[in-house]
Amino acid sequence: MISESARSGRTKYVLFDVDGTLIDAVSNQRRVWGTWAERYGLDADEVYQVALRTRPLETFTQVAADQDPHECLATLHELEDEDVRSGVYTAFDGAAELLHGLPPASWALVTSNYEHRVRGRFERTGLPLPDVIVDAAAVAEGKPSPVPYLQAAAQLGAEPGDCLVIEDAPSGVRSGLRAGMTVWGVNAAAAVEGVHRHFVSLREAVPHILAFASSAHGNAAA
Repeated sequence: MISESARSGRTKYVLFDVDGTLIDAVSNQRRVWGTWAERYGLDADEVYQVALRTRPLETFTQVAADQDPHECLATLHELEDEDVRSGVYTAFDGAAELLHGLPPASWALVTSNYEHRVRGRFERTGLPLPDVIVDAAAVAEGKPSPVPYLQAAAQLGAEPGDCLVIEDAPSGVRSGLRAGMTVWGVNAAAAVEGVHRHFVSLREAVPHILAFASSAHGNAAA
């Protein structure tokens, strides 16, 4: 089905999550949380399983309720910053081709991480950076709130209905859907509930994302 934005000829925009969508950071996240757990005398695997499902402050409440959460967060941030400087990062297959192939000013990054880390990871992997990056510090409410994606659209001068969200995680998918955007899922064996289209890999999604962004195509809700 052809999207309304394609019929009207309006510019279309693509909003990307970062970790798990464009950059494979699973091993980095596991290593950071493992080091954090060791510092507090906790089981690394148990901590990581909780961290996968919750935000950091919620994780601390569950696994280290006797510790100062702000101290826990400071330690985590220290480890994450060090990982950006010294860790090994890999962009998912197709990421460079995709980002270089999109029209300038037609895409943005929407991340629950912080901009300086995203910039560091992109520099390490050779990916281009867009003009608009909405990070954890830019919004009062993170995913699954619609606020991050709505803010990115506003900064691009885009209507939500003209935006395609590319996500890998349930919280991000809910964020995009609540923002009234088309949401496609990537890099998962099974589709996240609610996505309009699902691709097992980013590579598989590349031609379809480029087609969405092209003025000649608009297969947003196929």
